[in-house]
Amino acid sequence: MESLAALARHWGASDLYLAEGLRARLKVNGSFHEPEEPAVSTADMEALCKVCGADPATVLDRDAAWFAADGTRFRVNLHRRMGRLGAVLRQIRTNVSTLDSLGLPLDLISGWLHRRAGLILVTGPTGCGKSTTVASCLDLLATSRQGHIVTIEDPIEYLFTDRLAFFTQREVGLDTATYASGLQKALRQAPDVIFLGEIRDGDSAVTCLQAAETGHLVISTLHSPNVTESLDRLSNLVPPEDRAVMLSLLSHQMIGVLSQRLLPRADGTGVALICEHLEVNGAVRDWIRAMDVPSIADHIKRGDEPTNRAFLNALVDACKEGIVDYDTALAHSGNAFEFNRALRGVS
Repeated sequence: MESLAALARHWGASDLYLAEGLRARLKVNGSFHEPEEPAVSTADMEALCKVCGADPATVLDRDAAWFAADGTRFRVNLHRRMGRLGAVLRQIRTNVSTLDSLGLPLDLISGWLHRRAGLILVTGPTGCGKSTTVASCLDLLATSRQGHIVTIEDPIEYLFTDRLAFFTQREVGLDTATYASGLQKALRQAPDVIFLGEIRDGDSAVTCLQAAETGHLVISTLHSPNVTESLDRLSNLVPPEDRAVMLSLLSHQMIGVLSQRLLPRADGTGVALICEHLEVNGAVRDWIRAMDVPSIADHIKRGDEPTNRAFLNALVDACKEGIVDYDTALAHSGNAFEFNRALRGVS
């Protein structure tokens, strides 16, 4: 286990997959690798269960933590597959990337983070780097302003270091029962900044917006593919009779939405971050209140201001700059005709 953990750290793997009788697999930049290591034995898996505090004879599904010899912490999910033991280990990271090194719009997001109150939403599908983006945002906040940052996460993926700001990190299932209850309790912990790992229901959505309304900077994530669908999904988390109140809160408290995807780089060296973003101000607030999706989408697509950028435009730029190849960009454009027109400079 120590050898495999060291290998995962050396390769920069996000996940280590283990199963009785099979070789370990590593997930690196979204790709899977099977290193030349012996198959994981039953004794290996039983030993891992024991150090995680589980009985290997009875364990079915269990979340736990394991500290390697060098102090590196891993989140561990123990489970069974066809009756045999399996596990997925994810390293809890302490080295947080800077916003500019990730390819994010630094000036835009820095401006959002310097607001004293409001809601910032980071969206995208699973595996698109939302956790890494949020970690960079929280690390920047910790180094640039005093305060108390409370996080409610499921699970904790980064361990932060106290600097000007200090952290209270809470994990669902270990420190609090649910996202919703953790968020409610966080408001009593004198926070300046709140990070909610994911908005999953109407209660959490409303509480996030109310926290923003009462003077907190709130950061959260949503599983949605772009800016307009993120706003629409958020507004539809509440019953129809509460939608008007939700949209009013959303229009007043939303600072901005960042939607992102990770695509393979043209040179094969990893992945590139492609972003769509919208800053909420001026007429955008009126469109959100009316949920005028076509107007919001058209505003983002026009890109009249650097605060707004559509995925299509970002893909075209990445293709022209050789960051992603044509076939990859086309496949993720969602509209081949519009992509080709934009690539040729036809508006």
